Amino acid sequence: MGLRHTIVTTSLGELTVVATAHSICGVYFPSHTPAPHPEALGSLVVPTSPLFMDTAAELNAFIDGKIKSFTIPYEFPKTTDFNLRVWERVAGIPYGKTTTYGLIASELGQPKSARAVGRAVGANPLSIIVPCHRVLGADGKLTGYAGGVERKSYLLQLEAAKSIGEDSLF
Repeated sequence: MGLRHTIVTTSLGELTVVATAHSICGVYFPSHTPAPHPEALGSLVVPTSPLFMDTAAELNAFIDGKIKSFTIPYEFPKTTDFNLRVWERVAGIPYGKTTTYGLIASELGQPKSARAVGRAVGANPLSIIVPCHRVLGADGKLTGYAGGVERKSYLLQLEAAKSIGEDSLF
């Protein structure tokens, strides 16, 4: 079975969810920047499979502040080694915590590559599930988000409210 996608309605708007036969490989906002290539979406399907239904339920629960992590299986599409290393690092940022592009670059042993980290974070195909909204500019400012800075701000405020009393990385 090839790639397929469906539309999931959430309080943050409609999300396009892309899947292989066994895992999620994309979550995109309507005005996602950069927009996914049409071939990265596969065919449009009705979300009746357990994978799509579980993903929709978990995305809604997360966005509504009812869960802090995802249990659905996901996989990254083929990419560069650098992108994969960045995405794996971003996937490990705990709920309610933040870091910066520069800190990720340093952790990867490439302290002068903050901009390259920013490009890799911006290319993350699994918005929300791989929490790129938790990556900030060096000064702590919201520097961009594929779904828009307003959504990034919402997600960070949601996580901060649900993590009162926990320390932040930044």
